[in-house]
Amino acid sequence: MGKTALIVDDSTSMRQMVGFTLRESGFTVLEGENGRDALGKLDGAAVQIIITDLNMPVMDGIAFIKEVRARSAHRFTPILMLTTESQDASKQAGKAAGATGWLVKPFDPERLMQVVQKVLP
Repeated sequence: MGKTALIVDDSTSMRQMVGFTLRESGFTVLEGENGRDALGKLDGAAVQIIITDLNMPVMDGIAFIKEVRARSAHRFTPILMLTTESQDASKQAGKAAGATGWLVKPFDPERLMQVVQKVLP
């Protein structure tokens, strides 16, 4: 069975770049343009990893992660933050919300896949 990733970012081009990288590695990719949109895509979906931005309209990455972690089906799904934010306070907020890891944009496709492989069971 293949692996499915959910990418959450308000930037269409960022979703496309991350999606391309994941598809090249055999993933099926779902996309959400903000946290609220992504929660709808997550309902009933078998997702093995989530990659989310921090700063988005409607629902930001921290609120999104908290919502995901409140759902028993995704309590242990790896969630990577992929954002321009690199301050320790932001990283701590992400970790406290339940983020598994943190990557800073612009992303390196090879590094992204190394981290994805590291956090997947």
